[in-house]
Amino acid sequence: MVVANGMESEPASRKDQALLARAPHLVLDGAVLAAGAVGADTVHVCVDRARAGQAAAIRAAVEERQRASPDPVRILVHELPRRYVSSEETALVSWLNGGEARPRATPPRPFERGVGRRPTLVDNVETLAHLALIGRHGPDWFREAGAADAPGTMLVTVAGAAADPGVYEIEGGTRVGDVLARSGAAGGTVLVGGYFGTWHGVAQVAGQPLTAAGLRRAGGSPGAGVVYVLPDGCCGLAAAARILRYLAQQGAQQCGPCLFGLPAIAADFEQLAAARPQAGLLARLDRRLGVIPGRGACRHPDGAVRMAASALAAFAGDVRSHAAGHACAAAAARGPQPDGLPVPRPGPDGGWR
Repeated sequence: MVVANGMESEPASRKDQALLARAPHLVLDGAVLAAGAVGADTVHVCVDRARAGQAAAIRAAVEERQRASPDPVRILVHELPRRYVSSEETALVSWLNGGEARPRATPPRPFERGVGRRPTLVDNVETLAHLALIGRHGPDWFREAGAADAPGTMLVTVAGAAADPGVYEIEGGTRVGDVLARSGAAGGTVLVGGYFGTWHGVAQVAGQPLTAAGLRRAGGSPGAGVVYVLPDGCCGLAAAARILRYLAQQGAQQCGPCLFGLPAIAADFEQLAAARPQAGLLARLDRRLGVIPGRGACRHPDGAVRMAASALAAFAGDVRSHAAGHACAAAAARGPQPDGLPVPRPGPDGGWR
């Protein structure tokens, strides 16, 4: 089986939505090529059911293909519930097998036993679009763009304090600072990778390529291909607290770190952001951030803890000020400012099916 993952559960990302809206056939071409390569007879395209019209548009593209020249494999489009963890590969497989869209314990991994107990390849829709371009034009053509260790292009969502926020296609190996300049970004701190990403001062990462190897030097990763620019005058701890509360609400609720650990860390960050810390807050927060990684049923707690720990490091001066009961300099100078973070509000619980 082949699964095209178009869920894009990361709230700050828009790249997969942009790709599916503008070039659905490119994604489907890549999925069909992948199916041929692994000997699959079915492609499952998974998207968020809350995005009105997206599934219908992809089904229309599938029908166009059938009328023009039928593909050698079945292409089925599925609408899954909107949950942050529902885009995880084992969650997709669980839902396609008739279960809930929650991550499952491994092994076996989907490539060993997945949909219908068959070996299953799960790829992001951008990866499949790249595969289609390589199949059409060849690997040498693909390598004409990008760096030797990061060939081709990638899609990046720039959000927050930018004159021209949106989705950009950049060459592999493009420096973070060049991406920020192209979007007209204006801010001193960025969250790179999305809500499982890491906070950095712009000066720390501006000269680094937006690649796994490049950002590793700064302790980061491209993650979901998101660069969020914190507006000047906004409290980074308050922004991190909002993200952590959202992530705590979005856990699969299958283990202690999701049920108890993330809500406790979110509460600690809310106290810190409000500059109303209870006794021993920083020591308690440090202890919690140290024991949760690696203990969850999936990687959701690990991602949340990574983002939280990076916020404590990136906003160290504000942490000291808030822990002493004083508002940070930005908040004191300008008062509360909207940070522009796309943090969805909890809606009616539609369940996991």
